[in-house]
Amino acid sequence: MTDSTGTTSGKAGAQEERVPVTIEESLPRGIRLAGAWSWRLLVLAGIIAVFIFLVIQLRLIVIPLLIAVLISALLVPFVAFLVRHKWPKGLAVASAMVATLAVVAGLIALASTQIASGSTGLSSRLQNSYQSVREALLAPPFNYSESQLNGFVDQLWSAIQSDSQVFVSGALSVGSSLGHFLTGLLLTLFSLLFILIDGKSIWGWIVRIFPKRARPALDGAGRAGWTTLGNFVRVQILVASIDAVGIGVGAALLGVPMAIPIGILVFLGAFIPIVGAVATGAVAVLIALVFNNWVIALAMLGVVLLVQQVEGHVLQPLIMGTAVKVHPLAVVLVVAAGTMLAGIPGALFAVPVAAVLNVMIGYISSGRWRGDGSPPDTPIQSNLWQTVPQAPPKYRRFVVSGPRKKPVPQTQPESTPLPKKPDTESTTND
Repeated sequence: MTDSTGTTSGKAGAQEERVPVTIEESLPRGIRLAGAWSWRLLVLAGIIAVFIFLVIQLRLIVIPLLIAVLISALLVPFVAFLVRHKWPKGLAVASAMVATLAVVAGLIALASTQIASGSTGLSSRLQNSYQSVREALLAPPFNYSESQLNGFVDQLWSAIQSDSQVFVSGALSVGSSLGHFLTGLLLTLFSLLFILIDGKSIWGWIVRIFPKRARPALDGAGRAGWTTLGNFVRVQILVASIDAVGIGVGAALLGVPMAIPIGILVFLGAFIPIVGAVATGAVAVLIALVFNNWVIALAMLGVVLLVQQVEGHVLQPLIMGTAVKVHPLAVVLVVAAGTMLAGIPGALFAVPVAAVLNVMIGYISSGRWRGDGSPPDTPIQSNLWQTVPQAPPKYRRFVVSGPRKKPVPQTQPESTPLPKKPDTESTTND
Protein backbone atom coordinates (compact mmCIF):
# COMPACT_ATOMS: atom_id res chain seq x y z
CA MET A 1 0.00 0.00 0.00
CA THR A 2 2.68 2.39 0.93
CA ASP A 3 4.75 1.55 -2.09
CA SER A 4 1.83 1.77 -4.42
CA THR A 5 0.68 5.02 -2.82
CA GLY A 6 4.13 6.44 -2.99
CA THR A 7 4.45 5.47 -6.61
CA THR A 8 1.12 7.02 -7.41
CA SER A 9 1.95 10.24 -5.62
CA GLY A 10 5.32 10.40 -7.44
CA LYS A 11 3.62 10.13 -10.83
CA ALA A 12 1.15 12.85 -9.89
CA GLY A 13 3.99 15.15 -8.79
CA ALA A 14 5.80 14.58 -12.08
CA GLN A 15 2.64 15.46 -13.97
CA GLU A 16 2.23 18.65 -11.93
CA GLU A 17 5.83 19.72 -12.58
CA ARG A 18 5.44 19.68 -16.39
CA VAL A 19 5.61 23.21 -17.87
CA PRO A 20 3.18 23.88 -20.73
CA VAL A 21 4.94 24.43 -24.06
CA THR A 22 4.09 27.73 -25.80
CA ILE A 23 3.43 28.09 -29.50
CA GLU A 24 6.72 29.93 -30.07
CA GLU A 25 8.71 27.13 -28.45
CA SER A 26 6.94 24.54 -30.54
CA LEU A 27 8.07 26.22 -33.77
CA PRO A 28 11.38 25.23 -35.36
CA ARG A 29 14.37 27.43 -34.61
CA GLY A 30 14.66 28.55 -38.23
CA ILE A 31 11.07 29.83 -38.27
CA ARG A 32 11.60 31.75 -35.03
CA LEU A 33 14.83 33.26 -36.34
CA ALA A 34 13.19 34.28 -39.61
CA GLY A 35 10.30 35.90 -37.72
CA ALA A 36 12.67 37.83 -35.49
CA TRP A 37 14.58 39.15 -38.50
CA SER A 38 11.39 39.91 -40.43
CA TRP A 39 9.87 42.43 -38.06
CA ARG A 40 13.22 44.15 -37.58
CA LEU A 41 13.70 44.43 -41.33
CA LEU A 42 10.17 45.78 -41.70
CA VAL A 43 10.85 48.48 -39.10
CA LEU A 44 14.10 49.37 -40.84
CA ALA A 45 12.38 49.53 -44.24
CA GLY A 46 9.69 51.77 -42.77
CA ILE A 47 12.29 54.17 -41.38
CA ILE A 48 14.09 54.30 -44.74
CA ALA A 49 10.79 54.89 -46.57
CA VAL A 50 9.89 57.77 -44.24
CA PHE A 51 13.37 59.26 -44.72
CA ILE A 52 13.11 59.05 -48.53
CA PHE A 53 9.62 60.59 -48.38
CA LEU A 54 10.92 63.53 -46.32
CA VAL A 55 13.85 64.01 -48.70
CA ILE A 56 11.51 64.10 -51.71
CA GLN A 57 9.18 66.56 -49.98
CA LEU A 58 12.11 68.80 -49.02
CA ARG A 59 13.92 68.42 -52.33
CA LEU A 60 14.13 72.18 -52.87
CA ILE A 61 16.38 72.31 -49.79
CA VAL A 62 18.07 68.93 -50.00
CA ILE A 63 19.24 69.22 -53.63
CA PRO A 64 21.09 72.55 -53.14
CA LEU A 65 22.66 71.19 -49.97
CA LEU A 66 23.88 68.03 -51.72
CA ILE A 67 25.28 70.09 -54.60
CA ALA A 68 27.13 72.26 -52.09
CA VAL A 69 28.55 69.15 -50.39
CA LEU A 70 29.77 67.78 -53.73
CA ILE A 71 31.45 71.06 -54.66
CA SER A 72 32.93 71.47 -51.17
CA ALA A 73 34.51 68.01 -51.43
CA LEU A 74 36.49 69.45 -54.33
CA LEU A 75 37.20 72.89 -52.84
CA VAL A 76 38.09 71.98 -49.24
CA PRO A 77 41.52 70.54 -50.25
CA PHE A 78 42.14 73.67 -52.33
CA VAL A 79 41.31 75.94 -49.38
CA ALA A 80 43.50 73.83 -47.09
CA PHE A 81 46.33 74.10 -49.62
CA LEU A 82 46.08 77.90 -49.63
CA VAL A 83 45.92 78.04 -45.83
CA ARG A 84 49.04 75.87 -45.56
CA HIS A 85 50.81 78.42 -47.77
CA LYS A 86 50.11 81.24 -45.29
CA TRP A 87 46.93 82.55 -46.90
CA PRO A 88 44.30 83.93 -44.51
CA LYS A 89 41.30 81.63 -44.14
CA GLY A 90 38.82 84.24 -45.39
CA LEU A 91 40.92 85.08 -48.43
CA ALA A 92 41.37 81.39 -49.27
CA VAL A 93 37.62 80.73 -49.07
CA ALA A 94 36.84 83.83 -51.13
CA SER A 95 39.38 82.81 -53.78
CA ALA A 96 37.89 79.31 -54.03
CA MET A 97 34.36 80.69 -54.38
CA VAL A 98 35.35 83.28 -56.98
CA ALA A 99 37.32 80.69 -58.98
CA THR A 100 34.35 78.31 -58.99
CA LEU A 101 31.92 81.00 -60.12
CA ALA A 102 34.37 82.15 -62.79
CA VAL A 103 34.73 78.64 -64.21
CA VAL A 104 30.96 78.08 -64.31
CA ALA A 105 30.28 81.49 -65.83
CA GLY A 106 33.03 80.95 -68.41
CA LEU A 107 31.57 77.63 -69.50
CA ILE A 108 28.08 79.11 -69.79
CA ALA A 109 29.34 82.12 -71.75
CA LEU A 110 31.41 79.95 -74.09
CA ALA A 111 28.50 77.60 -74.75
CA SER A 112 26.10 80.51 -75.33
CA THR A 113 28.37 82.23 -77.85
CA GLN A 114 29.01 78.99 -79.71
CA ILE A 115 25.31 78.19 -79.86
CA ALA A 116 24.53 81.71 -81.07
CA SER A 117 27.16 81.52 -83.79
CA GLY A 118 26.23 77.99 -84.81
CA SER A 119 22.51 78.70 -85.04
CA THR A 120 22.93 81.06 -88.00
CA GLY A 121 21.03 79.68 -90.93
CA LEU A 122 19.28 77.17 -88.68
CA SER A 123 15.95 77.52 -90.43
CA SER A 124 17.45 76.78 -93.85
CA ARG A 125 19.32 73.76 -92.50
CA LEU A 126 16.18 72.43 -90.86
CA GLN A 127 14.31 72.92 -94.13
CA ASN A 128 16.97 70.99 -96.01
CA SER A 129 16.94 68.21 -93.42
CA TYR A 130 13.15 68.01 -93.65
CA GLN A 131 13.29 67.77 -97.41
CA SER A 132 15.95 65.03 -97.30
CA VAL A 133 13.92 63.01 -94.80
CA ARG A 134 10.78 63.50 -96.92
CA GLU A 135 12.56 62.32 -100.06
CA ALA A 136 13.91 59.29 -98.21
CA LEU A 137 10.38 58.35 -97.09
CA LEU A 138 9.02 58.74 -100.62
CA ALA A 139 11.76 56.55 -102.12
CA PRO A 140 12.10 52.76 -101.70
CA PRO A 141 11.93 50.84 -99.45
CA PHE A 142 9.33 53.03 -97.66
CA ASN A 143 7.38 54.15 -100.78
CA TYR A 144 5.06 56.53 -98.92
CA SER A 145 2.84 58.78 -101.00
CA GLU A 146 2.51 62.54 -100.75
CA SER A 147 -1.00 62.24 -99.33
CA GLN A 148 0.20 59.88 -96.60
CA LEU A 149 3.03 62.21 -95.57
CA ASN A 150 0.68 65.18 -95.55
CA GLY A 151 -1.72 63.16 -93.42
CA PHE A 152 1.08 62.43 -90.94
CA VAL A 153 1.94 66.13 -90.76
CA ASP A 154 -1.71 67.09 -90.24
CA GLN A 155 -2.09 64.52 -87.45
CA LEU A 156 1.03 65.86 -85.75
CA TRP A 157 -0.20 69.44 -85.99
CA SER A 158 -3.65 68.52 -84.63
CA ALA A 159 -2.01 66.65 -81.73
CA ILE A 160 0.03 69.75 -80.92
CA GLN A 161 -3.07 71.93 -81.02
CA SER A 162 -5.04 69.54 -78.80
CA ASP A 163 -2.23 69.49 -76.28
CA SER A 164 -1.69 73.23 -76.39
CA GLN A 165 -2.93 73.49 -72.80
CA VAL A 166 0.14 71.55 -71.70
CA PHE A 167 2.42 74.08 -73.39
CA VAL A 168 0.47 76.98 -71.87
CA SER A 169 0.72 75.54 -68.37
CA GLY A 170 4.38 74.84 -68.96
CA ALA A 171 4.94 78.43 -70.04
CA LEU A 172 3.10 79.66 -66.95
CA SER A 173 5.23 77.46 -64.72
CA VAL A 174 8.45 78.93 -66.12
CA GLY A 175 8.23 81.78 -63.65
CA SER A 176 7.92 79.48 -60.63
CA SER A 177 10.67 77.21 -61.98
CA LEU A 178 12.96 80.22 -62.43
CA GLY A 179 12.20 81.30 -58.88
CA HIS A 180 12.99 77.82 -57.58
CA PHE A 181 16.24 77.83 -59.56
CA LEU A 182 17.36 81.17 -58.14
CA THR A 183 16.42 80.10 -54.62
CA GLY A 184 18.33 76.85 -55.02
CA LEU A 185 21.34 78.74 -56.38
CA LEU A 186 21.41 81.05 -53.37
CA LEU A 187 21.03 78.11 -50.97
CA THR A 188 23.88 76.30 -52.72
CA LEU A 189 26.19 79.31 -52.46
CA PHE A 190 25.38 79.95 -48.80
CA SER A 191 25.76 76.27 -47.90
CA LEU A 192 29.05 76.06 -49.78
CA LEU A 193 30.35 79.19 -48.06
CA PHE A 194 29.58 77.95 -44.55
CA ILE A 195 30.91 74.46 -45.25
CA LEU A 196 34.21 75.94 -46.41
CA ILE A 197 34.41 78.31 -43.44
CA ASP A 198 33.19 76.13 -40.57
CA GLY A 199 32.73 72.61 -41.90
CA LYS A 200 34.55 70.91 -39.01
CA SER A 201 32.39 72.60 -36.39
CA ILE A 202 29.23 71.68 -38.30
CA TRP A 203 30.30 68.04 -38.43
CA GLY A 204 31.23 68.12 -34.73
CA TRP A 205 27.75 69.41 -33.90
CA ILE A 206 26.18 66.58 -35.92
CA VAL A 207 28.32 64.03 -34.09
CA ARG A 208 27.38 65.43 -30.67
CA ILE A 209 23.70 64.80 -31.40
CA PHE A 210 24.26 61.04 -31.12
CA PRO A 211 24.98 59.11 -27.90
CA LYS A 212 28.54 59.11 -26.61
CA ARG A 213 29.06 55.42 -27.31
CA ALA A 214 28.13 55.91 -30.97
CA ARG A 215 30.24 59.03 -31.57
CA PRO A 216 33.60 57.33 -32.30
CA ALA A 217 32.08 55.00 -34.91
CA LEU A 218 30.02 57.80 -36.49
CA ASP A 219 32.91 60.25 -36.63
CA GLY A 220 35.30 57.72 -38.16
CA ALA A 221 32.69 56.56 -40.66
CA GLY A 222 31.96 60.15 -41.63
CA ARG A 223 35.62 60.91 -42.22
CA ALA A 224 36.04 57.78 -44.33
CA GLY A 225 32.94 58.70 -46.32
CA TRP A 226 34.22 62.24 -46.82
CA THR A 227 37.50 60.89 -48.19
CA THR A 228 35.58 58.65 -50.60
CA LEU A 229 33.37 61.54 -51.69
CA GLY A 230 36.41 63.69 -52.47
CA ASN A 231 37.96 60.88 -54.48
CA PHE A 232 34.70 60.40 -56.39
CA VAL A 233 34.39 64.09 -57.31
CA ARG A 234 38.00 64.39 -58.51
CA VAL A 235 37.90 61.15 -60.47
CA GLN A 236 34.52 61.98 -61.98
CA ILE A 237 35.83 65.33 -63.16
CA LEU A 238 38.74 63.53 -64.81
CA VAL A 239 36.46 60.99 -66.52
CA ALA A 240 34.00 63.68 -67.60
CA SER A 241 36.84 65.77 -69.04
CA ILE A 242 38.14 62.82 -71.06
CA ASP A 243 34.64 62.11 -72.41
CA ALA A 244 34.06 65.76 -73.27
CA VAL A 245 37.39 66.15 -75.03
CA GLY A 246 36.96 62.91 -76.99
CA ILE A 247 33.44 63.60 -78.22
CA GLY A 248 34.04 67.33 -78.75
CA VAL A 249 37.21 66.79 -80.77
CA GLY A 250 35.46 64.07 -82.80
CA ALA A 251 32.57 66.43 -83.57
CA ALA A 252 34.98 69.19 -84.60
CA LEU A 253 36.93 66.86 -86.90
CA LEU A 254 33.73 65.65 -88.53
CA GLY A 255 32.55 69.20 -89.14
CA VAL A 256 29.57 68.98 -86.78
CA PRO A 257 28.57 72.50 -85.71
CA MET A 258 28.57 73.58 -82.03
CA ALA A 259 31.34 71.16 -81.09
CA ILE A 260 32.24 73.14 -77.94
CA PRO A 261 28.65 73.17 -76.59
CA ILE A 262 28.49 69.44 -77.31
CA GLY A 263 31.68 68.91 -75.28
CA ILE A 264 30.32 71.00 -72.39
CA LEU A 265 27.04 69.07 -72.49
CA VAL A 266 28.93 65.77 -72.43
CA PHE A 267 31.05 67.03 -69.50
CA LEU A 268 27.96 67.87 -67.46
CA GLY A 269 26.14 64.70 -68.43
CA ALA A 270 29.08 62.47 -67.53
CA PHE A 271 28.46 63.19 -63.83
CA ILE A 272 25.59 60.71 -64.16
CA PRO A 273 27.61 57.53 -64.72
CA ILE A 274 26.83 55.32 -67.73
CA VAL A 275 23.49 57.02 -68.45
CA GLY A 276 24.55 60.66 -68.79
CA ALA A 277 27.27 60.16 -71.37
CA VAL A 278 24.98 57.98 -73.52
CA ALA A 279 22.19 60.58 -73.49
CA THR A 280 24.50 63.48 -74.33
CA GLY A 281 26.16 61.39 -77.05
CA ALA A 282 22.72 60.81 -78.58
CA VAL A 283 22.22 64.59 -78.65
CA ALA A 284 25.52 64.94 -80.55
CA VAL A 285 24.40 62.34 -83.09
CA LEU A 286 21.06 64.12 -83.52
CA ILE A 287 22.80 67.45 -84.14
CA ALA A 288 25.03 65.79 -86.73
CA LEU A 289 21.96 64.31 -88.42
CA VAL A 290 20.11 67.66 -88.53
CA PHE A 291 22.99 69.92 -89.55
CA ASN A 292 25.00 67.50 -91.71
CA ASN A 293 23.82 64.20 -93.17
CA TRP A 294 23.29 60.61 -92.14
CA VAL A 295 26.88 59.62 -93.04
CA ILE A 296 28.32 62.19 -90.62
CA ALA A 297 25.70 61.12 -88.07
CA LEU A 298 26.87 57.50 -88.32
CA ALA A 299 30.48 58.63 -87.97
CA MET A 300 29.52 60.69 -84.90
CA LEU A 301 27.78 57.63 -83.48
CA GLY A 302 31.00 55.66 -83.96
CA VAL A 303 32.96 58.35 -82.08
CA VAL A 304 30.47 58.29 -79.20
CA LEU A 305 30.58 54.48 -78.99
CA LEU A 306 34.39 54.50 -79.05
CA VAL A 307 34.57 57.01 -76.20
CA GLN A 308 32.01 55.01 -74.25
CA GLN A 309 34.01 51.81 -74.72
CA VAL A 310 37.16 53.53 -73.46
CA GLU A 311 35.27 54.85 -70.45
CA GLY A 312 33.57 51.54 -69.68
CA HIS A 313 36.59 49.26 -70.09
CA VAL A 314 39.49 51.52 -69.08
CA LEU A 315 38.45 54.56 -67.07
CA GLN A 316 35.68 53.09 -64.94
CA PRO A 317 37.49 49.88 -63.83
CA LEU A 318 40.94 51.40 -63.36
CA ILE A 319 40.15 54.88 -62.04
CA MET A 320 36.57 55.02 -60.82
CA GLY A 321 36.55 51.47 -59.44
CA THR A 322 39.63 52.15 -57.33
CA ALA A 323 38.31 55.43 -55.97
CA VAL A 324 34.68 54.47 -55.30
CA LYS A 325 34.74 50.63 -55.06
CA VAL A 326 31.19 50.15 -56.35
CA HIS A 327 30.42 47.34 -58.78
CA PRO A 328 29.18 48.42 -62.25
CA LEU A 329 25.96 46.43 -61.79
CA ALA A 330 25.35 48.27 -58.52
CA VAL A 331 26.01 51.57 -60.33
CA VAL A 332 23.37 50.79 -62.98
CA LEU A 333 20.79 49.67 -60.41
CA VAL A 334 21.42 52.64 -58.13
CA VAL A 335 21.19 55.12 -61.01
CA ALA A 336 17.93 53.50 -62.16
CA ALA A 337 16.48 53.62 -58.64
CA GLY A 338 17.54 57.23 -58.16
CA THR A 339 15.99 58.19 -61.49
CA MET A 340 12.70 56.53 -60.56
CA LEU A 341 12.61 58.24 -57.16
CA ALA A 342 13.86 61.73 -57.93
CA GLY A 343 14.47 62.08 -61.66
CA ILE A 344 17.70 63.74 -62.81
CA PRO A 345 18.81 64.80 -59.29
CA GLY A 346 18.32 61.24 -58.11
CA ALA A 347 20.46 59.93 -60.95
CA LEU A 348 23.13 62.55 -60.19
CA PHE A 349 23.44 61.83 -56.47
CA ALA A 350 22.75 58.09 -56.55
CA VAL A 351 26.34 56.90 -57.09
CA PRO A 352 28.10 59.22 -54.59
CA VAL A 353 25.49 58.48 -51.93
CA ALA A 354 25.85 54.73 -52.53
CA ALA A 355 29.65 54.97 -52.46
CA VAL A 356 29.68 56.97 -49.22
CA LEU A 357 27.19 54.63 -47.53
CA ASN A 358 29.20 51.61 -48.68
CA VAL A 359 32.40 52.98 -47.11
CA MET A 360 30.68 54.12 -43.91
CA ILE A 361 28.93 50.79 -43.33
CA GLY A 362 32.15 48.91 -44.06
CA TYR A 363 34.09 51.11 -41.63
CA ILE A 364 31.58 50.61 -38.81
CA SER A 365 31.28 46.86 -39.35
CA SER A 366 35.07 46.42 -39.45
CA GLY A 367 35.44 47.83 -35.94
CA ARG A 368 38.46 50.00 -36.79
CA TRP A 369 36.94 52.81 -34.72
CA ARG A 370 37.70 50.81 -31.55
CA GLY A 371 41.40 51.52 -32.04
CA ASP A 372 42.81 54.98 -32.55
CA GLY A 373 39.59 56.04 -34.26
CA SER A 374 41.08 57.28 -37.49
CA PRO A 375 39.93 55.83 -40.82
CA PRO A 376 42.56 54.18 -43.02
CA ASP A 377 44.96 56.57 -44.73
CA THR A 378 43.17 59.55 -43.14
CA PRO A 379 45.10 61.75 -40.71
CA ILE A 380 43.49 62.84 -37.47
CA GLN A 381 42.33 66.42 -37.84
CA SER A 382 39.98 66.94 -34.91
CA ASN A 383 40.29 66.81 -31.14
CA LEU A 384 37.32 64.45 -31.01
CA TRP A 385 39.63 61.57 -31.87
CA GLN A 386 42.64 62.54 -29.73
CA THR A 387 41.89 60.27 -26.79
CA VAL A 388 45.61 60.28 -25.84
CA PRO A 389 47.15 63.71 -25.15
CA GLN A 390 49.82 64.62 -27.63
CA ALA A 391 53.05 66.01 -26.13
CA PRO A 392 54.29 69.23 -27.76
CA PRO A 393 57.68 68.86 -29.40
CA LYS A 394 59.44 71.18 -26.89
CA TYR A 395 58.46 69.17 -23.82
CA ARG A 396 60.98 66.85 -22.20
CA ARG A 397 60.02 63.23 -22.05
CA PHE A 398 60.65 61.19 -18.94
CA VAL A 399 61.13 57.51 -18.31
CA VAL A 400 60.35 55.62 -15.15
CA SER A 401 63.19 53.81 -13.38
CA GLY A 402 63.79 52.47 -9.92
CA PRO A 403 61.37 51.18 -7.32
CA ARG A 404 60.18 54.67 -6.33
CA LYS A 405 59.15 55.51 -9.95
CA LYS A 406 60.80 58.91 -9.99
CA PRO A 407 60.85 60.69 -13.36
CA VAL A 408 64.30 60.56 -14.81
CA PRO A 409 65.09 62.69 -17.89
CA GLN A 410 65.67 60.55 -20.95
CA THR A 411 68.28 62.99 -22.22
CA GLN A 412 70.45 62.32 -19.16
CA PRO A 413 70.53 58.56 -18.64
CA GLU A 414 72.21 57.24 -15.57
CA SER A 415 75.51 55.49 -16.26
CA THR A 416 75.72 51.95 -14.97
CA PRO A 417 78.69 51.61 -12.57
CA LEU A 418 81.33 49.20 -13.71
CA PRO A 419 82.10 46.23 -11.43
CA LYS A 420 85.03 46.96 -9.10
CA LYS A 421 88.18 45.12 -10.00
CA PRO A 422 89.45 43.02 -7.11
CA ASP A 423 92.75 44.12 -5.56
CA THR A 424 94.83 41.01 -6.20
CA GLU A 425 98.09 42.61 -5.17
CA SER A 426 96.98 43.42 -1.65
CA THR A 427 95.60 39.94 -1.21
CA THR A 428 98.86 38.42 -2.36
CA ASN A 429 100.87 40.61 -0.01
CA ASP A 430 98.67 39.70 2.89
